[in-house]
Amino acid sequence: MLNLFVFAAGLAVIMHSAGAFTMAPTDVSVMTLKVNIMQQSHFSSSTTTKLSMTDSNNETPTSASDDPSEIIGRRIMVTGDVNGGYVRTCINNEAGRFRRLLGAMSPPDDSNNAEIYVEGKRKQVDAFLRWCKRGRKSVGLSQNLEVLEIIEEDPTGLYDGFYVKTK
Repeated sequence: MLNLFVFAAGLAVIMHSAGAFTMAPTDVSVMTLKVNIMQQSHFSSSTTTKLSMTDSNNETPTSASDDPSEIIGRRIMVTGDVNGGYVRTCINNEAGRFRRLLGAMSPPDDSNNAEIYVEGKRKQVDAFLRWCKRGRKSVGLSQNLEVLEIIEEDPTGLYDGFYVKTK
């Protein structure tokens, strides 16, 4: 069992099960991360790591996959009036300005399909996906937008903003 104490300054103290610890200087404790390392019986050389995050005051575990601050990436295939400037501007405003997401929308072509790649905090990406799924209600002015497919991807970290590409 390892206890990892994370501090506001981004520094940590790691207390190992043998009583040893690794320390970096800091002041205020914010959160405790408990790491259980269990040896699997049928694989002697590999280990399974189970992580659970607990607030120091609350001690209520939260799953890392449901963390609203986790950085995630999604590729969204959409169809509709995606070649028009109004729809593309609405997507740019919603993703880039309002949600502060990173990524890009593919340039217009002869089809009515487009690809949107977004990455950011889980909470903001999920909100953007809900906005896209609202379709006509989200864009307005009788413009159509329909989500065809959503693909989970690892965030790339290549973007510093949201870009709507043009020809």
